[in-house]
Amino acid sequence: SSQFINSDDDGEHYYEGKNMALFEEEMESHPMVSSLLNKLANYTNLTQGVREHEEAEDGVRRVAVVVPQMGTFIGVYLPCMQNILGVILFLRLTWIVGTAGILGSFAIVSICCICTLLTAISMSAIATNGVVPAGGSYYMISRSLGPEFGGAVGLCFYLGTTFAGSMYILGTIEILLTYIVPTATVFKESQNAAMLNNMRVYGTCCLLLMALVVFVGVKYVNKLALVFLACVFLSILATYAGVIKTIIEQPDYNVCLLGNRSLKNDMFETCAKTRVVKNKTEFTDLWSLFCDSNATCDEYFDLNNLTEIRAIPGLLSGVIKDNLWGDYGPAGMLIEKKDQLSVEAQGTSNDMNKPYVFNDIATYFTLLVGIYFPSVTGIMAGSNRSGDLRDAQRSIPIGTIMAIVTTSFIYISCVVLFGACIEGVVLRDKYGYSVQKNPVIGILAWPSPWVIVIGSFFSCCGAGLQSLTGAPRLLQAIARDGVIPFLQVFGHGKANGEPTWALLLTVGICEIGILIASLDAVAPILSMFFLMCYLFVNLACAVQTLLRTPNWRPRFKFYHWTLSFLGMSLCLSLMFICSWYYALVAMVIAGCIYKYIEYRGAVKEWGDGIRGLSLNAARYALIRLEEAPLHTKNWRPQLLVLCKLDSDLKVKHPRLLSFTTQLKAGRGLTIVCSVLEGTYMTRGNDVKTGEQNLKAAMAAEKMKGFSHVVASSNLRDGFSLLIQSAGLGGMKHNSVLMAWPAGWGQARDSSARRNFIETVRETTAAQQALLVAKNIDHFPGNQERLKGGTIDVWWIVHDGGLLMLLPFLLSQHKVWRKCQMRIFTVAHMDDNSIQMKKDLQMFLYQLRLDAVVEVVEMHESDISAFTYEKTLVMEQRSQMLKQMQLSRTEREREAQLIHDRNTASHSKMNDKAAGATPDRVHMTWTKDKLVNERNRQREGMGVKDMFNMRPEWENLSQSNVRRMHTAVKLNEAVLKKSRDSQLVLLNMPGPPKNKKGDDNYMEFLEVLMDGLDRVLLVRGGGREVITIYS
Repeated sequence: SSQFINSDDDGEHYYEGKNMALFEEEMESHPMVSSLLNKLANYTNLTQGVREHEEAEDGVRRVAVVVPQMGTFIGVYLPCMQNILGVILFLRLTWIVGTAGILGSFAIVSICCICTLLTAISMSAIATNGVVPAGGSYYMISRSLGPEFGGAVGLCFYLGTTFAGSMYILGTIEILLTYIVPTATVFKESQNAAMLNNMRVYGTCCLLLMALVVFVGVKYVNKLALVFLACVFLSILATYAGVIKTIIEQPDYNVCLLGNRSLKNDMFETCAKTRVVKNKTEFTDLWSLFCDSNATCDEYFDLNNLTEIRAIPGLLSGVIKDNLWGDYGPAGMLIEKKDQLSVEAQGTSNDMNKPYVFNDIATYFTLLVGIYFPSVTGIMAGSNRSGDLRDAQRSIPIGTIMAIVTTSFIYISCVVLFGACIEGVVLRDKYGYSVQKNPVIGILAWPSPWVIVIGSFFSCCGAGLQSLTGAPRLLQAIARDGVIPFLQVFGHGKANGEPTWALLLTVGICEIGILIASLDAVAPILSMFFLMCYLFVNLACAVQTLLRTPNWRPRFKFYHWTLSFLGMSLCLSLMFICSWYYALVAMVIAGCIYKYIEYRGAVKEWGDGIRGLSLNAARYALIRLEEAPLHTKNWRPQLLVLCKLDSDLKVKHPRLLSFTTQLKAGRGLTIVCSVLEGTYMTRGNDVKTGEQNLKAAMAAEKMKGFSHVVASSNLRDGFSLLIQSAGLGGMKHNSVLMAWPAGWGQARDSSARRNFIETVRETTAAQQALLVAKNIDHFPGNQERLKGGTIDVWWIVHDGGLLMLLPFLLSQHKVWRKCQMRIFTVAHMDDNSIQMKKDLQMFLYQLRLDAVVEVVEMHESDISAFTYEKTLVMEQRSQMLKQMQLSRTEREREAQLIHDRNTASHSKMNDKAAGATPDRVHMTWTKDKLVNERNRQREGMGVKDMFNMRPEWENLSQSNVRRMHTAVKLNEAVLKKSRDSQLVLLNMPGPPKNKKGDDNYMEFLEVLMDGLDRVLLVRGGGREVITIYS
């Protein structure tokens, strides 16, 4: 063996081929290419659940049964043809041609066919961009546009398919009751309402029967599909044969006209007022319909003659010229032949009870678009069965586009041929009353109308069954994806995977369509949902193409984003053309589902285009943000929150996040960070856990922002890196928020103090604002509501106006809304405090801030013994900790001792102060008062210096004494005014430039905040953040 390969006893991991020894440790996570290709070759299209179920049935791994894969013709072309051609072609196309005219119908058919062709091109691009498992359009849209759009469109497509079931069932019943067994009515057909009720009763029975068939055996539905398809093709061939036959011989169907009005000829045989029988003149059945027993006849009947004309003059008759233009009208309008002579009656007569043919609904162009559109839907049939295709990426585009081209040719040729062969009054007669209750397309067909009647009946039955089979499976696919929580129950089904619950819901929704009971009313509803679905298919293709995502590599090359965009615009236009109120309802439904999934749905990452769109928009916005510096008017605190994690990697101070939420109200940038000590290699898992805990804590506080945990060799470097580099481009933080290191005095080492001071220095150097919250755990949570109180701002030095802005931002949140803002500023001896107050009030008025203003005068008093004592204790402690090499425990004990003594002396001094006379603060200084006060102080100081100076005080640093004096005096003033306020905001003094003074800096800050509960120390970033200008 080779000397480079270590062949110890690790037999399990020892690879026979030594060529890959360099990669052997990564083989589990990075498989060899040969094994990957082997897995791909054995890929099965069964969904995970079905495979598990098959294996669980008999406890052994079953040998997969290879389903014969289908080609383009059988797998895509024929199913698309069957779904596209259907009920509207047989029951409504002749009526649409008659009402809209050949030109209007040509426009309707062209618009709808172009819309579906453009959608098919977009769909082909998506379908050939990778393997599309069973689930078709829903799967394609959800994986391209994300779970929100996918869920919304999936449900729209589901509702469309379900209402299509209603439409086909209504078509079936209409054929049954109008043409096959007109006598089988439950309600008497004297009124239109009776017909609707018949439709409802029979439709419900038919629906239940179909649902039972689907429930018992879906395989029979699939086996019968070919029979239903044969019916459709035979009917169309019969129609074309009939058209050709009209050239040779006109069909023997006549229409009876009274004047120029068309009559229902199922109630009489002879189109005449009288007839001669055995040399006797008798009145015909028609006469009895217009005249009563006293021989009093309808005026119009008396004035006009009866004429019979050919229902189908034939292809060469020239009737095409009469049928070019439309003839729209209101409901109840009589169907008349325009160029026929007639004499109008002078009196009013009740025409509705006479055997005229009427318009049953008001007709207009947009209504016809809505009724016609369902006849071009069904283009998804091929993509829905992508799992059964031999080569889906080749078959879907070719099959779908060929099917659309073929059906478009059939529809357009039918429009022209119907207009060229059939008389206008017959075309406008929706139910064929004027041709002995035959379907109008039926009288044209050869050899018999029954070919069309039976063909269309079975075609509608088959289409209805297929809708009831497809819709529940689509709902089941959506439910199993888990994007819509309330649909979970519909993911379950029978043991063999049949979606029982989904079928029940589908039947329920279908029943709503059947209760509408009118094919013309249901068709626009279904148009809406399909158009919505097609709109999103086009949007998905356009978005992916424009984003140029690396994964967008469709095999189908004949697409362009402009075509997708045109298709999308056309779908949207058609929605509003068909019915603007249905369009709005469909959009509201889709919008509600979208928002529901966004808020409640499962988080799914499908590499969708909307995500890519968000990334592009974010990149564009970030680049724009960096182009120009931020204006003061747009300044808001973009926070970097420095969080501490405890030993369990949980957030140590959750109230810090609550306070951030109250300060931000969800706007602007918030980055919550933490640092773990160690290297990323050793603490990688802890970093991920910490980040998850941060996210969970942020979610609990309803906080919008980003979380970030880093591992660093020490905390100081970690926080330093975050302050320097957190954020991206123009979205960088400008403020740092942290909690006051409460235990810095008792800490075993000085790292907490050092880290804090260095953070202060770094934020100052980086020109970032710093907010330090003391007693953060005492701050109110997001659920609390402060009933009143004040937010006090102590404005001692001006560093950009951040002190003014923060209370205003807090008061926008419901927690702090009832708190009043007070601003205190400090006046010295030579300041005019009355003028200061006026100026400050004016300044706040111009800033549009409501606050109470107070000026606190601080005169130059002597440095008290307490101050000297406090400074002495502080310096002694610093010396001790530096010089004495104590063990850790001793040092801790010593520090605690000094702290206790410190506290005791402070309380003693406070007791003395309480017993003393009130402080001598004068509201207004005059020149005389000023001189007297100064002289008195000088004398007092001299006396004190001589008699009260203790020897150990003389060696104290005068700088420290002065600073301690400021801290003590300020603390006294703040305590006096703001002891009971809800929050105190103070200017934070900067750390000393000489690092030797660092030890004492924390002590000064402690003294400054002593006795106050909630304090926010604020240090500006060196720029103006608030302006008086608009």
